[in-house]
Amino acid sequence: MTVLRTERLLLRPWRDEDVMPWAAMNADPLVREYFTEILTYDQSAASLEMFRTELAERGWGWWAVEVAGTGQFIGFAGLDVVDDGLPFKGVEAGWRLAREAWGHGYATEAGHACLDYGFDVLGLDEVLALTAVGNTRSRAVMHRLGMTYDPADDFEDPDVPGRHSVLYRGRRNG
Repeated sequence: MTVLRTERLLLRPWRDEDVMPWAAMNADPLVREYFTEILTYDQSAASLEMFRTELAERGWGWWAVEVAGTGQFIGFAGLDVVDDGLPFKGVEAGWRLAREAWGHGYATEAGHACLDYGFDVLGLDEVLALTAVGNTRSRAVMHRLGMTYDPADDFEDPDVPGRHSVLYRGRRNG
């Protein structure tokens, strides 16, 4: 199964022992600030199994992220087909890290690995990223990844009622 390696991180398949830190992360109101709810343990465990299944079936998707030097689980990052019902189609890159992993450049590092995989392995010409308009931390990562923003692409997210969202585009070779 595919593992992506960066200087400091491993983006790897999910393990059973990831469920506890994943559930704790999803119960943190700051981590879930731009979603409609925090997740229960059972919801987190179910999402982990879905991610694990998708990775096994197609070889890419949402990977668990760990710090390579310590083995510490710090969140997830990856690529997925954009949900139906959105006003655009394509493959999106995304990331979500535990609060203690914020501010270390991990999201940007994982994001670069995901974009490289999308362009170099999957042969995509474009990778998308989306977030709530007010999520300045995630938007800063998108900017650092060299993704571009056009206000004409703003949209209301049907999965998160009332959330005005933005779309960033990353293109092969800039």
